[in-house]
Amino acid sequence: MTRACSLFADLPDIIPPSIKKGMSIPDLINIFQKISFEARNVYRGARLYQQMLEEGDVVWLGIAGAGIAGGMGGMVISLLESGFIDVICSTGAQVYHDLHFAFDLPVKAIAPYQNDEELRRHGDTRIYDIGIREAETLEAQDEIIRTFVEESYAELMSGQPISSWMFNYILGKWVLKKSKYPQRSFVACAAKHHVPIFWDSMANHSIAMNLVYTDRKGFPIHLSAQKDIFESAAIVYASPKTGFLELGGGGPKNFIQQTGPTISQILQISYNGADRGLQISTANEKEGSLSGCTFSESVTWGKYRTVDQERLVQIWGEYSMIFPILSAYVIETVDKKPAKNIISQIPVFVENLEKAG
Repeated sequence: MTRACSLFADLPDIIPPSIKKGMSIPDLINIFQKISFEARNVYRGARLYQQMLEEGDVVWLGIAGAGIAGGMGGMVISLLESGFIDVICSTGAQVYHDLHFAFDLPVKAIAPYQNDEELRRHGDTRIYDIGIREAETLEAQDEIIRTFVEESYAELMSGQPISSWMFNYILGKWVLKKSKYPQRSFVACAAKHHVPIFWDSMANHSIAMNLVYTDRKGFPIHLSAQKDIFESAAIVYASPKTGFLELGGGGPKNFIQQTGPTISQILQISYNGADRGLQISTANEKEGSLSGCTFSESVTWGKYRTVDQERLVQIWGEYSMIFPILSAYVIETVDKKPAKNIISQIPVFVENLEKAG
């Protein structure tokens, strides 16, 4: 009996690789290619991010979860300074917690298993294994936000209602001038390099909670979700190529992925979706926590152009472990790039999208 040829015949052989002293991050990533499970996806993700950068994609970073509060802002700063991130969508909470480091407010590495009632009695609060003081950190940060609004009110008032990226840009410039350690803040670094930071929500964070206070003290700020949606879509529409890098999914993932349907479905302008996507998440697609759906499903919504697995890579894992590896890989393998200066171009992008409609 003649057997059919194997469908695997032309695929690479698995030959167990070894670990050697003095290996670099790129060396390790290349070993990931030669083994299986999520290691191979990490290799594919690293190569995809490298291709985004080398081929000139406008790269969006989505930041969900508590990574910034846990100290990962330094990696974002490294990528910003290398010209490897062009637009950011973050939860407002991560913008808020980022400022703790700039203003030298206490943030501690603690054990995740605590008597939380005892912590409360001592004025301590926590985000899993991140320890934060209620008075010295949170209330102090609240006062800093309020001071920023009062001191920057004239600029914040210009053109109200304003988008979240404009609020964060003005905030970042103020942090550069006013904080003790501006070099520790990704918000300040983004402002320095004219990288816009959108929020995924105008209301679901401590900055908006503090705006409730400043409104009542005579400094009302009017934010526009509609401007956020239109201006983010305008950036994507104007970009020759777009690549999305998403940490943890959540609201930021959905925000940046909705730009395609905003253009094609809502504004009725021809657009086929983003070129490439890379997501690091532990979420499960079946019960809705994989916000914005799987990459393949996203194609049906016009969020991406193709289901090509070389252009869409899903890494199952916790991003505090994987994102540093990807960051180190591209910093090692890709030359620094000049900032695309997206902020200064937004008015032109908006005008172009208005004309297209």
